[in-house]
Amino acid sequence: MFHPCAEPIDERLLARARALSVSLLLDGAKAAGVALPCGGCLPVQIMPLNRRVKMVGTALTVKTQPGDNRPIHLAIYGAGKPGYALVIDGCGHDGCAYMGDLMIGACKALGFAGVAIDGRVRDWDGVMELGFPVYARGLSPLAPTKAKDGEVNGEIVLGGVRICPGDLVMGDCDGLCVIPREDIERVLDGAEMRRDYEENRARAIAAYVKAKEKGEDLPDLTPAWVKEILT
Repeated sequence: MFHPCAEPIDERLLARARALSVSLLLDGAKAAGVALPCGGCLPVQIMPLNRRVKMVGTALTVKTQPGDNRPIHLAIYGAGKPGYALVIDGCGHDGCAYMGDLMIGACKALGFAGVAIDGRVRDWDGVMELGFPVYARGLSPLAPTKAKDGEVNGEIVLGGVRICPGDLVMGDCDGLCVIPREDIERVLDGAEMRRDYEENRARAIAAYVKAKEKGEDLPDLTPAWVKEILT
């Protein structure tokens, strides 16, 4: 089954997300009172192949049958648009790889924001040379079949997290998260507040270290909420 892509997320919102991290987005959801299933975090087993690149994009979802990548090809060449993140429910299958450096290279050439797959990939050296965001459960040298039907741009669930076409998908060195489209702005607001707090804490720690090195009186480093508990 093949459905059209959802409308792309506004570039202004994507730019705000790129300035943040996955951890900040998930903290921002809590700060904004947005309840995300499983905290919005995709299974920790789906990790970045290249920890130096970040993925931020509009979800383009794919549902495959275990060990078959026919729907993935259809999504890449039939639905792919610049700025979309390809999110694939591969059923956690570890008997083969769903993609290699050629398919992933095509994703980069077509302008995808990245690939996240609940399954395995191959051609690690080639993928690393691409410098393209890829998140997977690991590697396998075995090829998949290309014979079974699936679904493109339907609702999928990975590790208890529902992902709909058009949701915000973000990945960095810590892992992956999904923010429902209707909650993106609220979560970004909360994440930016959390970033400001963390930057202030970092400055306070740096000031403490500097004072300690100079033998000066040490400022109070205790966070306000901890101080309330202690008193």
